[in-house]
Amino acid sequence: MRLAVYTGASLGSDPLFAEAARGFATTLARRGVGIVYGGGHVGLMGVVADAALAAGGEVVGVIPQSLVDDETAHTGLTELRIVRTMHERKAEMAALADGFVALPGGLGTLEEIFEAWTWLQVGVHAKPVGFLDVAGYWRPLLDAVASMSAAGLVRPEYRDAAVVAQDAEELLAGFAGWEAPRRRWSEPPVPGADAPVARPAPRM
Repeated sequence: MRLAVYTGASLGSDPLFAEAARGFATTLARRGVGIVYGGGHVGLMGVVADAALAAGGEVVGVIPQSLVDDETAHTGLTELRIVRTMHERKAEMAALADGFVALPGGLGTLEEIFEAWTWLQVGVHAKPVGFLDVAGYWRPLLDAVASMSAAGLVRPEYRDAAVVAQDAEELLAGFAGWEAPRRRWSEPPVPGADAPVARPAPRM
């Protein structure tokens, strides 16, 4: 089993981010879960890769040639796959992974995890999507998704499909019991199915 891990190319302002990234990656490695990530040695990405490798885990990096040229590639991975574009990077990571998880990160992390979440909704894949909610980092985002659902623009089953966890063990347990929702266009619309709902985002 491998998980695609999305996280920042910076360390962020809170030391808890790096601590959580290190603990998360170490637990995955000890549980025999491989990591697929963006291939960099910098920021939280580098913390994840180094911790997993130190614990004897498999770490596969996928990075576009432009970032290799910028000397941000990690040279000590189990495997480093070099692709041409960011689009190819995301597609390759998705193909290699059995699930997707976002650790604290910036705009790139948001774009990657939301693409995986959207692909689940429309049936491109049927793999779990999760958030490691370190120190409540993702709570404002998850509350925003809850508001979107309450406004009738995100169906509850897709909102609730994301696993929200505080650590690796909780996330893996959530993934183990996870079932994919029915894809968005697999059945005729049900009258009232998109009506506003008041149920908040899951707090796991």
